[in-house]
Order: sequence, then C-alpha cells, then structure tokens
Amino acid sequence: MLNQTQLQKQQLKILPQQIQLLNIFHLNDLQLNQLINDELNDNPLLEQSIADTDSPTDKAQKDEIQDYMGMDEYIYDDIPDYKTEYCNYLPSDTPFTPIASERVDFREDLKNQYRQQNRVEEEYPVADYLIDSLNANGMLDQELDSVCEYLSFSLKIWREKADVEAILLKIQELEPAGIGARNLQECLLLKLSRFNQKRPDIKKAVLLVKNYFSELHTGNLQLIRKNLGLDEDELKIILKLLASLKTRPLVENDNTINPLKYITPDFIIRMTEDEPEVSLIRQRSGDLYINNSWLNSLQENSHVEKNTRQYMQNKLQSAQWFISAIKERETNMLKIMRCIISLQRDYFQEGDIMLLKPMILKDIAERTNLDISTVSRVISNKYAETPFGTIFLKKLFSEGLPDKEGTSVSNKVIQKIIEEMVETEDKKNPYTDQQIAALLTEKGYVIARRTVAKYREQLQIPIAMYRGVKAEIA
Repeated sequence: MLNQTQLQKQQLKILPQQIQLLNIFHLNDLQLNQLINDELNDNPLLEQSIADTDSPTDKAQKDEIQDYMGMDEYIYDDIPDYKTEYCNYLPSDTPFTPIASERVDFREDLKNQYRQQNRVEEEYPVADYLIDSLNANGMLDQELDSVCEYLSFSLKIWREKADVEAILLKIQELEPAGIGARNLQECLLLKLSRFNQKRPDIKKAVLLVKNYFSELHTGNLQLIRKNLGLDEDELKIILKLLASLKTRPLVENDNTINPLKYITPDFIIRMTEDEPEVSLIRQRSGDLYINNSWLNSLQENSHVEKNTRQYMQNKLQSAQWFISAIKERETNMLKIMRCIISLQRDYFQEGDIMLLKPMILKDIAERTNLDISTVSRVISNKYAETPFGTIFLKKLFSEGLPDKEGTSVSNKVIQKIIEEMVETEDKKNPYTDQQIAALLTEKGYVIARRTVAKYREQLQIPIAMYRGVKAEIA
C-alpha cells in the first residue's frame, strides 16, 4: 500500500566558494603570497602589477646627471676606502637582512632518523603514526591501547601492544634525548641513559628516579637519603644533576631543530596624537587585475572552439571571485583590527600588559557585525607590528575576572601579577598556590586556588616544592 507523507526539514548548505573564502581569511601574509602566486600560474586571465618600490626622491637621484670626475679628482678623493669598498657590494642606505633558513618540522626529522637507523619498512607506518602523535614538546600523551585501536580500525594495521611498544622504544633512542617519553619520569630516565652509566652520581640518579620518583615529587628527601644511603652533600649533587635536566624533550620546538624563527607581521600600527593608525603590511587587492586582452582576442576570433570559450569564461569568473575575496579579506582584517584597537586603546598607547582589558571573540563579532568564526579565522596566526614590539593577536583575547569593586579584569593581568609574585618571593620559602590566592585576594582579586594553579601552569612556573629544591641546591 502506497502512502504519501509531507516532511519539512531545515538544512544548512555551504558553497565551496564560501569554504574557500574562510580558508583565505585564515592565511597570514606569507601564506597569502603563496596562494596568489599559485593562482597567477593557474589562471591566465589573472595578472599582478609590479609594485614600484622607489620613492620620488630616489627616482630624481637616479635621473640626475652626474658631474664628470676626472682622474685627478678620483685619485685624490678623500672618501675613506672602507666606504667605497662597501658600496661596491651594497648601497650605503641598505640595512643588512639575515638570510632566512629553512625550517624543518621536528616530526619529519624524527622520521628521517628512524628510516636511517631501522630498515624494516613494515614498521614505518606505525612509527610515523607514533611520531605524528607526539605533542609540541615531543612527548606521547596517547595511551598505547588507543594507538592500537586506531591502527586497527582506521589504518587497517593489526599490531599487538608489545609490538607497538617495541617501535616506541626505538623512537626513544632518537635525538633529542627524551623524545617519545610518556611521562616526566620516563623522560628523565631517557635523558639519564645518555650519560656515562659508570659514574656513581648517574647510577644513584637513575635509582632515585626509577624507584623513588613519588617521594621526590612530594619532597620526602629524608626517606630518599636513608634508602639510597646518601649523605647530604651526595644528595645535593644528585638533585643538582636532576635540576639541570629539562623536563621536556623539546622546548617550543625551535631550540633544538629550528634555531631561527622569523615573524612577518600582517598589520602595522602607528601611534599619532589623536588615535592609533592601522594598516596592512601590504594591500594585494590593488595589485591584482584581469587581463582583458585574452578575452578581446577570443571575441574577435570567430573560429575559437566552444570548449575554449567556456574555459576562458570559467577562468574569468574565477579571477573575478578571487580578486573580490582578497578585497573582502583586507576589508574585514582592517575592520576587526580597528575594533580591537578601539577596545584596547590604553594598551596600544602605553604597551603595558596591565592595561589590557577583558575581550573575547564575541565582543568583536558584535561590534563589527561579523560571524565569530570569521573573527577567529582573521586573527588566527596573525601578528601586528607596534611601537613597543611585535604582538600575537591571539594573546590580546582573554576572559575577565571580577575584582573587589566589581570591575572585570583580564586574566592576562592576573597572570602578570602571579609572575611578579614568584620573581620577588623568598626562594627558600616559595609561595604555594593557596598563598598566592590569598595575596591576590588582599590585592582585590578574588580567585580560587585551582585557578591560580591553572595560570601557573600556563606560565610554566613549577610548583612551590620544585622551586624550593632548586633554591636549596643553588
């Protein structure tokens, strides 16, 4: 029996061009430059004008006729030799710019190391997945059971937990020391394994970390001394050795494999008497245009095939949309940046982080009539050059905490106060999280102990016990 029913439902469909537009918003200046170059190579109708970087003064100097200099004037010229020698290579007003080095991701470096030391190709997919699963500090947060499940269901690779752990142990033999560690205890043991194992202090340090790590974490030094048979001086030597080891295999990835990091700002903010002025590092929409000579030649030639005309028509629409997307990106970027400056006017005038006000993405979205996702993509991975340095736009956004007067204060201000408290504390009797919370309450900032602990971890400040141990060693 046939039945007829009426169904009403609502669907949200996003066009591919809208998705591509959001991706363009996310790009920084260098990535956008690469995208424009790719589009120029792919679309014959899209052209880019070459910007004239010479100022009018420079042009006048180039066009000016130079006076004739005879041999006598040249020989007896009083210009120092070092200036003329330098000008043979570079103009006198050209600053020296260091050459940017190629940055290699530490994961790719680890994969290359693994292939050089291990020739079993069947292990490469598992090793690549484990390496890709490492966090930014080079540690493995994922459990091996979940690794095996993912390999089985997603990659169709059937491996036992023991086999995966054996591959992980091979990864932990790579450089830098401690790579692939699953916790702090394993990281310290991997670092200690690179030292000479015949040294007495190394042997005792390995035993301490392996068997008495919980006691070390709680600060029960008397029990450690008793069980390991150490006197006070020997314990200080071992603790000093452990304190010299980094708690992470990598620190921001740059210090070990990528020693140089260059930042190209997307905005330039200049301070004036009235209000700050914001501009883009380069407005690219004005340099892009459509080459109409191709279209004119097609229209004049009546023997062109239909497929060729359709191809050029598609390329014309693509070029028009691309230029429009670049213009929309630049318009939204300036609109959002001006809104940020209007909300954080005091901060941009002084450059003091204590003047930073609470600000979230929703605040900018409401004032600019843009979607929150658009605001998030525009500020993502973007930097601004200011008179007080280059700033990362993401760091300007923070939630607020009420003070005793009911005024909302940025959590960046609270973090700055906590950092100053730790710097000025008694190193032999450091503040605990509860004491820091009490001091903040006295200053008028009502904050819980667990919130203090969260901010302290974000600032990468050790707990009070570790800070006290380091002070005792020093």
